[in-house]
Amino acid sequence: METNNSDEIKYQQAKKKVEKIKGFYIHFLVYVCVNLVIAYFNYQNLKPGESYFQYQNFLTAFFWGIGLAAHGISVFMPNFIFGNDWEERKIQELMDKYK
Repeated sequence: METNNSDEIKYQQAKKKVEKIKGFYIHFLVYVCVNLVIAYFNYQNLKPGESYFQYQNFLTAFFWGIGLAAHGISVFMPNFIFGNDWEERKIQELMDKYK
């Protein structure tokens, strides 16, 4: 009986992890597509003699890229900042506090 419960918990955790990874991949795909469209329109609107490589053309990609990197860290390296089992320790700490 306990094995079924343990397997169900592991399944739910794995499912949640897969959903997070899928969310990151969708975010990455949208990032690439939108920035390609922005790059295309910026290139089309260049005046004669004007260079494409200006900082204004890369601001969206840069700042959105920072957000994408943070999303990737939260998905693929969740223990990077808080360490292993931080959530469990914090939950236990709060439960002890409210007793």
